[in-house]
Amino acid sequence: MGYNEKLANRVREALIIKRKVEEKKMMGGLTFMVNYKMCIGILQDDLMLRIDPALYESALEKPGCREMNFTGKPMKGFVFVGEEGFKSKKNFDYWINFALDYNKKAKSSRKSKKNYFSGNFTSSLHSLVDSAGNSYQV
Repeated sequence: MGYNEKLANRVREALIIKRKVEEKKMMGGLTFMVNYKMCIGILQDDLMLRIDPALYESALEKPGCREMNFTGKPMKGFVFVGEEGFKSKKNFDYWINFALDYNKKAKSSRKSKKNYFSGNFTSSLHSLVDSAGNSYQV
């Protein structure tokens, strides 16, 4: 599959002012994580956008927008937008901002970072118990 590098550069340029942006290669394309949440992606020549599920149906009525369907079932809250929907700068900015607006409200699927010491805290004993059963006073 792959992704369109020119389109990736347009997205990078649009996100340059954002903090906490991470690029990840996934789903056969490139995904931009904003604030640890999937926000924008590129699959071949299409934009993939995570949008407000409440606005999903109205988004599908816009030129170039279609449902994201990987498994034979549409993923509500995710859409693909073909080049005809984002060719102009105005339309491109619209879709990027549409995804970024929802990103502020979207829940993160970010898993909490593990502590360096993987053990169980027992507050009543004020000790730390490691996986081997050894207890340490804290």
